[in-house]
Amino acid sequence: MRANTKEILQKFNIKLTKSLGQNFLTDDNIVGKIIDTAEIAKTDLVIEVGPGIGNMTRELAKRAGKVAAIEIDKHLIPALKENLNEFTNVDIINEDVLNVDIKRLTEDIRQTYDTELKNDKVKVVANLPYYITTPIIMKFLEEDPGIDMMVLMVQKEVGERIAAKPGGKDYGALSVAVQYYAKPETVLKVPPGCFIPQPEVDSVVIRLKVFDQPPVKLLNKDIFFKTVKASFGQRRKTLINALSNSGQFHLSKEEIKQILESIGVDEKQRGETLTIEQFARLANAFSGQKRNQGFD
Repeated sequence: MRANTKEILQKFNIKLTKSLGQNFLTDDNIVGKIIDTAEIAKTDLVIEVGPGIGNMTRELAKRAGKVAAIEIDKHLIPALKENLNEFTNVDIINEDVLNVDIKRLTEDIRQTYDTELKNDKVKVVANLPYYITTPIIMKFLEEDPGIDMMVLMVQKEVGERIAAKPGGKDYGALSVAVQYYAKPETVLKVPPGCFIPQPEVDSVVIRLKVFDQPPVKLLNKDIFFKTVKASFGQRRKTLINALSNSGQFHLSKEEIKQILESIGVDEKQRGETLTIEQFARLANAFSGQKRNQGFD
């Protein structure tokens, strides 16, 4: 695939744009493992973000019922169309994924497609641009377009943060946010030599199995995420200081101390030691406060 990628880039005089994080995966074995991990069937609607010139898109199209390939770079579209011209089940969308209404996109595709596809969930498979990995992941999770699974190539450090457990240096707000929506798993490591051009960092493939229902029950999801953000806002601070200094709450330090005591959390703990269940209890305790004492 490496030679084929170079030939296509030369044929269409494509200059890769560093600002868009363009690093094309050229290892057939890695592509195969990514697609195998996604467990794609003919009833699946697959969304690919950043298809580039379409090398992985071709393999997705062979297995999926429908592929929606979202590519921001208009200069890649001619090459992408030529590389995929034999497939009738691929829609190429020349847009910034962050501006796409994913839920509407999936609904529109299902309305014009076979009955089998309408009843199945969505899978996202992508070699994500590393500079906007987190916003893309959170967009898909928060918009809830019926996603069953996401299989993503990400920077190694980001993958470690997503999959991190409480107590470690990698565990943070991103870990909690993603794990509220999905169960993460690191599938394989990918060295720089598998890409054109080679990135300056190592990569990993992660699988996010999206929950039908979140693992915790919340009284107010916004307050939950405010609580998580505040708890990690000053990592070296104790929980009581991080929360009281965050500016997120209209509560005195003593009131926050009492809330922590009520849920069995030591005020001297740091945010990185709390499980998602503890964050949920803390947020629910905050949510139970009277409105005039609580939040912005």
